[in-house]
Amino acid sequence: MPEPVLTTRGVTRIYEMGEIQVQALRGVDFELMESEFLVLVGASGSGKSTLMNILGGLDRPTDGTVHFRDQELTRASDRELTEYRRNHVGFIFQFYNLMPSLTARENVSLVTEITRDPMPADEALALVGLEHRLDHFPSQLSGGEQQRVAVARAIAKRPELLLCDEPTGALDYRSGVVVLEVIERVNRELGTATAVITHNAPISAMASRVVTLHDGAIDEERHNEARAPASEIRW
Repeated sequence: MPEPVLTTRGVTRIYEMGEIQVQALRGVDFELMESEFLVLVGASGSGKSTLMNILGGLDRPTDGTVHFRDQELTRASDRELTEYRRNHVGFIFQFYNLMPSLTARENVSLVTEITRDPMPADEALALVGLEHRLDHFPSQLSGGEQQRVAVARAIAKRPELLLCDEPTGALDYRSGVVVLEVIERVNRELGTATAVITHNAPISAMASRVVTLHDGAIDEERHNEARAPASEIRW
């Protein structure tokens, strides 16, 4: 049986906005399993991105616990969280955040220079189908190609976790499907535990497990008996 890579128990996140408290998460119990492809869905403001930031060590919960395997992240120092993000987590966001003055290869190499066991930049770009665009700058790439460079950058560190926050949100349908196919391939071929956060419900058909967030709490959880390939997703 697969083991959980990430586990949260009773995670709450409250933001102080002057005299107002905003509760973004309300006692979330959550697990992400080894090699799993999970989709986290919910409306805007449901707490999806807050949960991803906590899972990725970018934010800390107000209450509750978060474990990465046997390491309790909620007790980790800032330095330990930095090491966790650097060595174990690949992030993909809605916007690509590429360095405009660097080529695709150089953008990916930024990560390979600071991690312990990196994949060569050329290999990572080949995995996302951009072996013919290694020396192109972001301005010479389409939006979908730029997002694929961002995927290559995320996986070049060989992370155990791939956390994707609205990875198709800035793309047209065709480019979005290509990016989903790349993420699907990474999960299948590298066995990377993958969580895709989206408000786009049809994407949930490609998951092994779907978790729905509503008003900061898990509203529903279900398993797909048969996963749809990304190429068949329509929205």
